[in-house]
Amino acid sequence: MKIAQVAPLWESVPPQLYGGTERIVSYLTEELVRLGHDVTLFASGDSVTAAKLRAASPRSLRLATGPVNRDAPFVLMMEEAFGQYAAEFDIIHSHLDFLSFPLSRRCQTPVVTTLHGRLDLPEIMPIFNEYTDMSVVSISDAQRAPLPQAKWEATIHHGLPDLYTFHPNPGSYLAFLGRISPEKCPDHAIEVAKRVGMPLRIAAKVDPADRGYFEAQIERLLDHPLVEYVGEITDAEKCDFLGDAAAVVCPYDWPEPFGLVLIEALACGTPVLAYRRGSIPEILEDGVTGFICENVEEMVAAIARLPLIDRRRCRESFEQRFTARRMAEEYVGLYERMAAVQTRPYALHNGRSSNNHIVGTGAVLRFATPDAA
Repeated sequence: MKIAQVAPLWESVPPQLYGGTERIVSYLTEELVRLGHDVTLFASGDSVTAAKLRAASPRSLRLATGPVNRDAPFVLMMEEAFGQYAAEFDIIHSHLDFLSFPLSRRCQTPVVTTLHGRLDLPEIMPIFNEYTDMSVVSISDAQRAPLPQAKWEATIHHGLPDLYTFHPNPGSYLAFLGRISPEKCPDHAIEVAKRVGMPLRIAAKVDPADRGYFEAQIERLLDHPLVEYVGEITDAEKCDFLGDAAAVVCPYDWPEPFGLVLIEALACGTPVLAYRRGSIPEILEDGVTGFICENVEEMVAAIARLPLIDRRRCRESFEQRFTARRMAEEYVGLYERMAAVQTRPYALHNGRSSNNHIVGTGAVLRFATPDAA
C-alpha cells in the first residue's frame, strides 16, 4: 500500500529525548516499511526514517530558537499531506489529533486519525460533536469513554520494536520515567520510596508549562538521600534504567490514554506499580506483570509483593501483546478496510449546505455551490 504518516512537528521522528507520539509514529513507520509498504512520512527535517521524508520544517519545533512562528509549518504540512500530495496515497494516517479534521473531511483519499491524548477535557466535546464523520483510532478502550459519538474504527494498542533487552535480575531501586507534571504525580513516587526506604531514580523532563509546578511542588522533594533526579534520558539509556530497577512506579492520577512507559518496562522484564486510572487495567495484568493500586498506601504494600512477580512473564507479556509488528499489522488491516470504501461524504455534513463548503476533487480543493456538491 501507499501510506502517508503525518506526524506532529514538536519533536523529530523518532524524538531525540522525550516524545511519546513521535516515538510511536517512528516505530509504526519503520515497521510498515519492513512489511514492504510504500510509506511517506510528513515530519520535521531532523527525522530519521527508512520511509520517504517530506520535511515540513528544518528541525523539530521544540529545538527552534529565536523568533519563530510555530503554526506556519503545521499549516503547510497539512496543505501538502491532505491536499497537494493526497492523491498519491491509498490511505493517510494522521497523528495530529483533531487539528487536521477540517482538511481531512474534504480530502478524497481516506484519512484515519489516531488520537494520542486525553479526551475528557470540556473543549474537546464540541469538536467531536461536529466531526462525527472523522474515522478515528483509540489507543485504549478506556480512552474512548468521554466520546461515544466519535466514529471509532478500532482500538490499537501501542507496540515497540525489540529495543529493550530482558533483565532477569531485579535491582534495588524504584524508577520513575517520563514527565514531571501534576497528573503524573512524581510526588507520590517520592512518598512511596521514602515509606519503604528504597532509592528512587527519576528520569523525566520538565515542560515549560510545568515549570511552575516543578519549582513549587517537586524541586524541594528531590533534596532527599533516597531520591536521584537524572533528567531526560535517551532510548539507549532507558534499557538499563528500566531493566535494572526493582519496579517502575507509575502513580498517574489522570485518565491515562495508554502509558508507553509501562510496556517499555515490561520489555525489560520489570514489573510496574500503577494506579487504576484510564488504560492501566488494559495494559497490566494485576499480580502477574505488576500491581494495580488505588493510592499510595496500596502501592507501598505492593512493594513487599514484588518477589512474587516473575520477570520473565513480564517480558512474555510484551512479546505477546505489545510488539511493533503486531501494531503495524493491525493498522494495515484497518488501512485495507478503509481503502476499499469507494465513496466518502466530503462536502455536505449532517444535511447542511452553504455556498462556502469545500468539496474534495483529488488533490485540489474547489469552492462549490450546494448543487455542485
